[in-house]
Amino acid sequence: MIAGFRMACRAATAAAMLVLAAPGFSGGEHAALAAEKGVFFPESFTLSNGMEVVVINNPRVPVVTHMVWYKAGAADEERGKSGIAHFLEHLMFKGTKEVPAGAFSRIVAKNGGRDNAFTSWDYTAYYQNVARDRLELVMRMEADRMANLQLTDEAVYPERDVIVEERRQRVENEPDDRIGEQFNATLYVHHPYGTPIIGWPQEIRSLTREMAEDWYKTWYAPNNAVLVVSGDITVDELRPLAAKYYGVIPARELPKRDRVEEPPISAARRVILTDEEVRQPSIRRAWHAPSYRTDKDGHAYALQVLSEIMSGGSTSRLYRNLVVEQRVATSAYLGYGPNSWDDTSVVAGATPAAGVPMDKLEQALEEQIRRVVEQGVTAEEVATAKKRMLAEAAYARDSLTGPAQALGAAIATGQTIDDVENWPVRIDAVTAEQVNAAARAVLGQDNHVTGLLLPPKDKES
Repeated sequence: MIAGFRMACRAATAAAMLVLAAPGFSGGEHAALAAEKGVFFPESFTLSNGMEVVVINNPRVPVVTHMVWYKAGAADEERGKSGIAHFLEHLMFKGTKEVPAGAFSRIVAKNGGRDNAFTSWDYTAYYQNVARDRLELVMRMEADRMANLQLTDEAVYPERDVIVEERRQRVENEPDDRIGEQFNATLYVHHPYGTPIIGWPQEIRSLTREMAEDWYKTWYAPNNAVLVVSGDITVDELRPLAAKYYGVIPARELPKRDRVEEPPISAARRVILTDEEVRQPSIRRAWHAPSYRTDKDGHAYALQVLSEIMSGGSTSRLYRNLVVEQRVATSAYLGYGPNSWDDTSVVAGATPAAGVPMDKLEQALEEQIRRVVEQGVTAEEVATAKKRMLAEAAYARDSLTGPAQALGAAIATGQTIDDVENWPVRIDAVTAEQVNAAARAVLGQDNHVTGLLLPPKDKES
């Protein structure tokens, strides 16, 4: 799941690090500049039918990214109908009266562009990267399938078979994906984040055309969508086009986005998968954590800084201690993605160096977590991490697709444009005390889930 802003920042990491290392560059001066409000400097307006439109002007090349985000994903599905959000994503390419099945992508490609779509637990998004003078074409086609999708049994059921095969190849034949699926189901025993986005196999096979049409009619409305266009376009140029193609689609009454809450769980849990196909064993551990939207104690931004301290490059705590000094791991990480509608998680993990037993690696990882919980981080570590993060943010706008992804994901998960634009200011305000409080509150929990991916014992190195 995108944490949209982190995706945009990652795209800019290499450039940011080059600037930080350049002669004459003052990290403090750059941080002070980046900490001012503003990342992508978008403009926005709302159509009369309630559809929000966001424009990020970037005139460097005559190209645009056009994205439509629907505020509905796998976690909004009814129990027993897992995979319907992802299923409809596939079916959106099956055509309308104006654009027959399969023609959408062919037309985009014929006009020199590329297109795709993706589903998460919290949203579904469709995008095209095209030349500036082809923008109106893709807007017309995307608006057409928002309102006029036509599904037939002949189109629906073969596509369902395609998804069954996709699941078999990408999940059931891949040990890392299989343990990931079981790991999530153990971390979220009640909340729908524990259900795979692609769906459980027996439920995918039971999906019908009527279910897909019901999902489409329930969630695919302009007042439940966000249009984001990034690139060589201004808000004044886009406004009449948005009104012409999207503004004429009637708004519809939307259901409330109700979801069950994860019950309190006090026991640590373990998921172990041993498989002949495992070439690289690994360990992962996750703790429940607040997202931006659910954060009531002010931990979200502090957890981002903590993640940077623990695994932000070759000087981070985990890499330095586990890979360089102890040589028990070839890689180690601690990640946190705050862009979700409900509570999210902090995940730490590592892969062992050759000949290192998994129990030794687990102990070493646990020790690093224990140290940060009990001893905390220093003000110097926080200052260094913030400089890196702010430098990345300053370069995030250089990407064409990154800003559209960041803003779309943020709005679809309950944030505002102002939240995104204030990110540098809020990160810059994080203190060591706040990072330490967040570490204790999240990593100090004893209800974590540990996952071990292992080869058979006779194949362990």
